[in-house]
Amino acid sequence: MLIAVQAYPRRKAMSHKHEHLIQSIFRDPISANIHWREVESLLNHLGAHVEELSGARLRVKLNGYEDVLHRPHHSSTLSRQDVKNLREYLGRARITPSLYEAMKDKARTD
Repeated sequence: MLIAVQAYPRRKAMSHKHEHLIQSIFRDPISANIHWREVESLLNHLGAHVEELSGARLRVKLNGYEDVLHRPHHSSTLSRQDVKNLREYLGRARITPSLYEAMKDKARTD
């Protein structure tokens, strides 16, 4: 769970795989070993609405933020630029490792 507890109180806990993926997306230097299928799984888990557009473009709506992401063309992994774009989008949608950690800490104290 990376989003504010008040906004999504019933969202099931995030798997370790998704947690690791979020950390990989935001880690520096930018990873070139992030697979698109893992990103799709994460977006689905987070409740994103994904709409296919022409070509490899996807319109993604998450937490009130909308953007167009690009599915990799000739590979199953994202390029560094694609990871950077995904990182910026998730940050705007309030999905970051620090928010996830803060929520885990809050859950432990409640």
